[in-house]
Amino acid sequence: MEQTLRQYTDLFSLKGKKALVAGGAGGIGTAISEALCAAGATVYLSARDMAKAEKAAQEIRKKGGDAHAAVLAVDEIPAMQEQVAAICRQADGIDIVVNSVGMHVETAAEEYKEADWDKVIDVNLKAAFYLSQAIAKDQLARKIKGKHIHISSVRSILALRRGYISYCASRGGMNMMIKQLATEWGKYGITVNGIGPTFTRTSLVAEYLEDPAFYEPLVARIPLGRVCEPSDVAALAMYLASPASDFVTGQIVFVDGGITACQ
Repeated sequence: MEQTLRQYTDLFSLKGKKALVAGGAGGIGTAISEALCAAGATVYLSARDMAKAEKAAQEIRKKGGDAHAAVLAVDEIPAMQEQVAAICRQADGIDIVVNSVGMHVETAAEEYKEADWDKVIDVNLKAAFYLSQAIAKDQLARKIKGKHIHISSVRSILALRRGYISYCASRGGMNMMIKQLATEWGKYGITVNGIGPTFTRTSLVAEYLEDPAFYEPLVARIPLGRVCEPSDVAALAMYLASPASDFVTGQIVFVDGGITACQ
């Protein structure tokens, strides 16, 4: 009986797997890096600043995880491609890639500048594709049936009455990119999925969440009555990275407390 049931728990193990978490030194990225390490993976977490990445990796190692720092300049495609290739060589192949990189420039649509539009689209959409492409090329060469996970947003399908035109457009484009890559790469055994959180508690937004005038109307719209925690996103990333999700691809899973179900 024990051996028979263990086949299910083993489906959630990442022992022996190697993962790259782009943006792994950020609030959500660090939580995902910790979760993948907890499941047994060796994690290479990246940031533009090596010192920032190393600090996050050290904290995970103190907790018993196998974490390594790396530099990744996602908005400079040729440099990023070289950096990804170096990480793949160092790791002897990457099984799992998580893209937790994102940005926005808030401006009313009628005032939006071309340079800001290009910057947001380049980071949130263009870099997402070329990161996946660089990893996929190495996976195909090594015959690795990889897992690609991109952090999207509820704003990929829900607009809001603020100046988020480039952010919403880039996340909507990411959702379609995920479906297309899943369709093209399925024949190679590569799965591609997205996670769409609602407003998530990180240090970057702590000031907003401490303001009752902001927080109370926010959670009032969420059926479960709270904001998303980084651990909520990390737990789903663990599943999508694991063998348990081998037949799941091309999906955007919303971690939103039910907000997309009622808006």
